[in-house]
Amino acid sequence: MNLMEQLAAEKKAAHALVDKGMENLAEDEVTQLKQHYTEAKRLQERIDLFKGVNDLNADEAKPAAKSAPARSLGDLYAQELKKAGLSVSETKGFTTPDFKEATDTHVAGTGSAGTGYEPVVTQIDMNGVWPYERQLVVADLFGSVTLSGNANTVEYPVYGALEGGAGTVGEGGAKPQTHLPAPKWESDSLKEVAAWWKVTDNMAEDLSYIVSEINNHARYNLQLLEETQLLSGDGTNANIKGLLARDIQTMPQAADSDPDRIFKARTKIALATGFRADALVINPADYEAIRLSKDSNGQYYGGGYFNGQYGNGTIMQDPPLWGLTTVVTEAVAAGTAIVGAFKLGGAVIRKGGLRAESTNSHESDFTNDLITFRVRERIGLQVKYPQAFVKVELGKATK
Repeated sequence: MNLMEQLAAEKKAAHALVDKGMENLAEDEVTQLKQHYTEAKRLQERIDLFKGVNDLNADEAKPAAKSAPARSLGDLYAQELKKAGLSVSETKGFTTPDFKEATDTHVAGTGSAGTGYEPVVTQIDMNGVWPYERQLVVADLFGSVTLSGNANTVEYPVYGALEGGAGTVGEGGAKPQTHLPAPKWESDSLKEVAAWWKVTDNMAEDLSYIVSEINNHARYNLQLLEETQLLSGDGTNANIKGLLARDIQTMPQAADSDPDRIFKARTKIALATGFRADALVINPADYEAIRLSKDSNGQYYGGGYFNGQYGNGTIMQDPPLWGLTTVVTEAVAAGTAIVGAFKLGGAVIRKGGLRAESTNSHESDFTNDLITFRVRERIGLQVKYPQAFVKVELGKATK
């Protein structure tokens, strides 16, 4: 018999003796009952042991549950807090046990909302009124490079024009030589963009508030500086060497209209690199001047406020200029526009992504019920083809 069958037999024999009643059992029957009980207990322990081992093996065989990917940097921060063992929930935030003295009785509030008896309860709307935040799109125009390992710099060769050239050769004549000159090595390094702020422990109890702070305001502040650096950083000290600090092409203001100079900038890029321009970055004031320009009949070139030119077609909201992806942003100063083959000419370098971290051990945070948060990222700009960009000076909307 197997263990289960033996256990069943011992239990059956024990029950048969118990059913007689303790008063009716002889001494030898009491001894038999003890033996059946002891053996049944031993068999049950062996069965439980094997069952426990099997359950353990089954748990090990189960694939580890995969957590849902974080939808944002703030959600990722919340997930990491939970992994660290902190008591965090979407509804309670950071929590600690509450202790209450037994003699501390509840006292009803004396505030009045009208009758004099109801306590006044104020609900806090955490959706504050924040200053204007512009759309950040410059980084999306470029290509991307991701560094890994210990690398902090991208170095690459820049070749000059091919020297010499092919030619026709008569029979037995010497062949012409071509020569690729030694390259000039360029390098672009990572720079850190960072910010920090403090919140109270009470504010941190609302986890959704912290997630919102990271996603909406801290992240925006960081990317606003990133956008400014990518275009206008001067490359000194900890600054990124931005696009306007490179040896890009220029087109000074002339007798041409602004739209004409923007189109000619496309031609300069094609002639210098063979690339086709893919985007235009322009200040809202300059775009407005072009968009509201009219012909001699008083008709808007880009269509009126009810329909297209001369009543034809439909009006477009911020129509692109010359078919280019037109980015209207304060990131570029008024009077300047940038036309470029952004995807081919340059790339944003990133390493490690955007990080969110916190501690209550900074300065006197712990004793003052404060938590210090910080966000940071390491980025740089690589411009392999400076001639793929043209800085256009504006100032004359039409001829």
